[in-house]
Amino acid sequence: MLTWREAAEAPQRVHAQATTLAPILEALVTRLKTTPPRAVMTLARGSSDHAATFGRHLIETRLGIATGSSEPSIRSVYGIAPDLEGMACIAISQSGHSPDLVTSVAMARRGGALVIALVNDTDSPLAAEADYVLDLGAGSESAVAATKSFICSLTALARLVAYWAGDMGLLAHLEALPAALADAFDLDFEQGASILRDASRLYVIGRGPGLAVAQEAALKLKETCRVHAEAVSAAELLHGPIAIVDPGFPVLVFAQDDASRPALAHAVDALLERGARVLQVGGAPLVGTAHLPLPATEASLQPIVAIQAFYRMVLGLALARGIDPDRPAGLQKVTRTT
Repeated sequence: MLTWREAAEAPQRVHAQATTLAPILEALVTRLKTTPPRAVMTLARGSSDHAATFGRHLIETRLGIATGSSEPSIRSVYGIAPDLEGMACIAISQSGHSPDLVTSVAMARRGGALVIALVNDTDSPLAAEADYVLDLGAGSESAVAATKSFICSLTALARLVAYWAGDMGLLAHLEALPAALADAFDLDFEQGASILRDASRLYVIGRGPGLAVAQEAALKLKETCRVHAEAVSAAELLHGPIAIVDPGFPVLVFAQDDASRPALAHAVDALLERGARVLQVGGAPLVGTAHLPLPATEASLQPIVAIQAFYRMVLGLALARGIDPDRPAGLQKVTRTT
């Protein structure tokens, strides 16, 4: 299976990325420290936008810099060019060929932003518009459902923040991450697959850095299993979404052992009170959940290990449902949004 083979490559790609990115990160961080941006905005779509969610969390928690997502259509459809003087723009794309992202990055640069592109094709039009290009180093990825390129996007963002913050501890944990990723992909989550096998709809819950992988997991369930999965922040669950949860409703929760745990536990308790079947991936077990443990790593990196383990589970789930995950209906590898 092509998607399986590519997902299994993630550990070695993350290991090689450390050497590839070091020189450009040193130069970029010198620029960022010399002229600190007043804020950071991200530009991305699909899985790359989920990676941007992870990056925004790290930038705000580790660097204290206001960070937000910008809609590419503001520029590509409506032709509006906001004043971005003194800001940094982080654009993330596997292909670097989507017209709306290329247009948005070009306009952001003309609007005064420092443009940083995280891209797997360094010869792409997106890369050509950037001031600094971070090569994801995921290698060729032919499967429609992105796996290793998503993980490489997460680790590239984590490396950027670690260099920028001068966080040697985070860098050390990143050095150990490939081994944890390899161990995670070897895990057999049959228990999890059995809970989700017959689901036609479900919630995927996360908080903090785990929200990014909840978004990614929901997309992968749609792409590979044709399941109507919706990613919901644990903070938003009680603001309406919980109303459709009835007995037996399946919920997938991504957890990490950080300050988000009490809020996540509160959300899980509310789900269990309504009779939901809750599958928890990562973190210390929450009462009442079916818990799938992961290899240990630093809390902010736990979601990266979690999504690697999930990739194996969701591919097995697709096959169990009689679906070929290499051929998702109606999709193609490069989406050229305008």
